Amino acid sequence: MPEIILYIIIFLGSCFLLVKSGSWLIQALIRISQFLRWTEFVVSFILMAFATSVPEFFVGITSAIHKVPEVSLGNIIGANVINLTLVIGIGAIIARGLDLETSVAKRDSLYTAFIAILPIIALLDGIISRADAVILIIVTLFYFYQVFSQKEIFTKVFRDTFKRRTARLWKRFFIDILIFVFSLGLLLVSAEGIIRSTVYFAEYIKLPLVFVGIVFVAIGTVLPELTFGIKSIMLGRKEMILGNVMGSVVVNSSLILGTVALIHPIKIVGFSSFIAGILFTFLAAAAFYFFARHQEHISEKEGKILIVIYILFILFEVIVQF
Repeated sequence: MPEIILYIIIFLGSCFLLVKSGSWLIQALIRISQFLRWTEFVVSFILMAFATSVPEFFVGITSAIHKVPEVSLGNIIGANVINLTLVIGIGAIIARGLDLETSVAKRDSLYTAFIAILPIIALLDGIISRADAVILIIVTLFYFYQVFSQKEIFTKVFRDTFKRRTARLWKRFFIDILIFVFSLGLLLVSAEGIIRSTVYFAEYIKLPLVFVGIVFVAIGTVLPELTFGIKSIMLGRKEMILGNVMGSVVVNSSLILGTVALIHPIKIVGFSSFIAGILFTFLAAAAFYFFARHQEHISEKEGKILIVIYILFILFEVIVQF
């Protein structure tokens, strides 16, 4: 009994630390974007997509090293479904609608939906091989090349801005970089505590390992994205949540899963454990794309529909597993 109490304390403490570090990180990120004169969508996509995906990355590398990459696959599938439904749904409700205000956001909604289902397509033959892994990584590089090639929103502003900064502003900029890195470190520590505690709870009540990866570990690793989204909305920067979610889905589905499969190919003996994740990945990607492209706005009502999809996903997962 004392051990489970310890893990409850770890879980609650990690959640508190996650919220606080998320608040510091988002404020530093906003100041960085103002200094560089980047659009907030691009900043959140490039920086936060990688930052909030680090927990998934460490889970993936660890599972590959221990020759159980299926855990990482379950984690990525669950995380993508949560990002495309729960995170965006909650954001749309709190913000009373999310607008795709930039050309990048409008174009990338299709790319995000496609890349989310790419690992499922690679799994159709029962294995994500090293050849598949190389393709996934190439997709990542090509996608980010497209983002960086948008000169009107990134390259030109980036170069011109650096020529005009005073020493005082440079000092503030580097302080914000340090705050960003420190907050990111706290995010990783808190995410690690959440993951460890949720895995312990799952083992304590005898839940299947795949179920743990898709549901519990995924919830733990997606908390940074959810925290980032809520905090950005509270600070009046609701546009950043879409950039973060799209970037996270791309990094999870291509770069992280590609790296894991490159270390250890992911072979699935039976699809029963992943059937709910596969079906709802397609459903979540399709719903996100449709809502994002329809009037270029995700309404509060559509946000509620996305949350319902996530609830159905959990119920279906439980039915299939048990």
